[in-house]
Amino acid sequence: MFPRRDRSGLTELARDPRADHYPMPTVPEGWYAVMRSSQLRPGKLVNLHYFGRALIAFRGKDGRATLRDAHCPHYGAHLGAGGKVVDGQVECPFHGWRFDADGACATAPFATRAPRVSLGGLPLREHSGLIFAYSGAGEPDWEIPEVPEATDPGYATPIDDILTSRIHIQEMRENIVDESHFHHIHGQDSPPVQDLIPNGPFAEIHSRFRKSILGYWVDNTFDVYMYGPGVMVVRTSGPQITMTAIALTTPIDDTTSELRMLYFIRRPKVPFATPILKLAFRLVAFGEVREELAIWDHKIHRPRPVFLPHEQGIKALRRWYSQFYPPHSPEALTETVSATSAPELLG
Repeated sequence: MFPRRDRSGLTELARDPRADHYPMPTVPEGWYAVMRSSQLRPGKLVNLHYFGRALIAFRGKDGRATLRDAHCPHYGAHLGAGGKVVDGQVECPFHGWRFDADGACATAPFATRAPRVSLGGLPLREHSGLIFAYSGAGEPDWEIPEVPEATDPGYATPIDDILTSRIHIQEMRENIVDESHFHHIHGQDSPPVQDLIPNGPFAEIHSRFRKSILGYWVDNTFDVYMYGPGVMVVRTSGPQITMTAIALTTPIDDTTSELRMLYFIRRPKVPFATPILKLAFRLVAFGEVREELAIWDHKIHRPRPVFLPHEQGIKALRRWYSQFYPPHSPEALTETVSATSAPELLG
């Protein structure tokens, strides 16, 4: 394995103000995973903060998940700060107003009829053990495909890793097509050959993953499926390990993004080998992801990066990703400077 590099000193670096500046909107339009289904039990109220909004999640009488703005339209109380779920409705802790799963006010104490007010919310879908919310203008016109491995008993319960970083989610996604970093950070023998295949709000990449892990040489298929700006499924298969990773990138606010990784490892034929594989994976993958986050926290956005001839993935991804921004908004796809067109920049 290639030697690890110590990035611990990065956490003490003074942050350059440019690291919080991006020309594109904070929230690209699309679907985002906001929580796992198992986190939202009937009768439970969950506080969330995504897309720069205070939100609450709960299940209605029929068990359907809902995601609503957290502040009561009556007098502004935060429904998640002392509120509760009663018969599938959320009750305000301040004056007892109740709102149903569609956000409509169902009842208000001492009112002859329920006030005609409602809680704003976001369209939701629930499948693959996840709850997805759509952020964008109007109703969504495309859907997130199901991920079979998430409910397949042939795969172990997922390794769940949640991290936050001071970075725009587009740059998190660009990481998968940054050919050179697979060698320098992840220890592959050489940058992989990657061709991005766009298909409307979806895109695919098919490549190979080659590196030494704990003394064993791994040469796996590496297939990436991108579903809009916030959901990516990575499938890798080989003799030692077969795994599916669901990479979920979600904007928290103007400066912070969340990265949630769910790793589903296919159960080997020998049952006791599953925890060993999980442990080995944690030892390798967790360190590499945290190394990347330490770098992301301090990098600045380059609308016109200087690319080497083999570095084509980021340009292709930016072209595809630009569709998730409103047409009138500035976005990251600008003319890039390549190594061939500007050799003087490479010294």
